[in-house]
Amino acid sequence: MNTMGSMITFQRPDGQSVQGYLAEAAGSSGGPAVVVIQEWWGLNDQIRGVADRLARAGYTALVPDLYRGQSTVEAEEAHHLMTGLDFGAAASQDIRGAVQALKARSAGKVGVTGFCMGGALTVLSLTMVPEADAGVIWYGYPPIEYVDASKITAPVMAHWGEQDSVFAIAGVDALEEKLRAAGVAYTGHRYLAHHAFANENAQGPRRYPFTQYDAAWAQAAWDRTLRFFGQQLG
Repeated sequence: MNTMGSMITFQRPDGQSVQGYLAEAAGSSGGPAVVVIQEWWGLNDQIRGVADRLARAGYTALVPDLYRGQSTVEAEEAHHLMTGLDFGAAASQDIRGAVQALKARSAGKVGVTGFCMGGALTVLSLTMVPEADAGVIWYGYPPIEYVDASKITAPVMAHWGEQDSVFAIAGVDALEEKLRAAGVAYTGHRYLAHHAFANENAQGPRRYPFTQYDAAWAQAAWDRTLRFFGQQLG
């Protein structure tokens, strides 16, 4: 797969260095940017493709390498990598550092978006990264008791699969209730779709049975996402 960007190094708030994949929009100096948070598979070609898609839409995109160079196509190994990740540090250090790096680079507004595990980290990041200007969650949330919705000041959009067996819709109900109670500017969209419905790798004989790509719903969700980022980051 040919990618548009390249790997860069940026600093976390605590001074540690992190690598990430940067896809730059043409003529984007001073323009808006988005931090993209990986699924549990790692920083693979598919998530690089998401960053490239955002770059083609006019956003400089940075994907922090949360697994420090590791990635996998096996669910068991992905689960092992994910359970070894410190979610609090990933949100408050890696992702916050990525937002700060993009702000320093362009001086424009910066959004955060993530998928699956990255969706859960998007929720946490919105509570821990005050510099974030908007967030889009794709079918993922952390344990609800860890979400301090009173700390979320940026507007939020989310995309949920009603047939998602990984992140059950009952948990979405609980999260949305918490967001509403805290007065968060939140818009949620639900699709008659399974987990990872926007991941084009989740199709064919090699897909995992709990995932299913849906091109129509994916396009609808992307249209809404780009419209939302256009309104909030422009």
